[in-house]
Amino acid sequence: MKQKFCLDLEDARRVAAAAEAEAQKNNWPVVISIVDDGGHLLYLQRDKAQLASIEVSIAKAVSALGFRRPTVSWQKLVNEGAPAYLGLPGALPIEGGGPLEYEGEIIGAIGISGVMSNQDGVVARAGAAAL
Repeated sequence: MKQKFCLDLEDARRVAAAAEAEAQKNNWPVVISIVDDGGHLLYLQRDKAQLASIEVSIAKAVSALGFRRPTVSWQKLVNEGAPAYLGLPGALPIEGGGPLEYEGEIIGAIGISGVMSNQDGVVARAGAAAL
C-alpha cells in the first residue's frame, strides 16, 4: 500500500506566512486560501481585501488542485483564443491559484485574490515556494 504526504495546519500556516510576506512587501490586500488534497479549505486569511475575494481565492485553489496546474495556464489558453476552456467544470482561468507540491506529490493548493491577477500569481508562487 502506498503512503502519501499530507498538508497539515502547520504547513498551511507556513505557506500562508510566505504569501502574506510577499503581499505585505507590495502593499497588496489579498485573501489567502489553502486547500488540502481533497479540495477542502484548510486555511483562510483575509486582510483588508474585498469580501468577494474570499470565494474567488477558494475557487482558484480548488481549480489548481483539480487540474494539477496553476490557474494561469487556463488564462493563457483563453487569452490565446481558446474560449472553450471557459466551459470546463471547475476551471477558473484567472491567475492566482497553484498546486502545492512536496517531493513531487501534490498535497494541496493555494489561491490568492484581491489585486490584479498577475499580482495574485506572484503572491501564490511565493507561498507555494515555502514548501
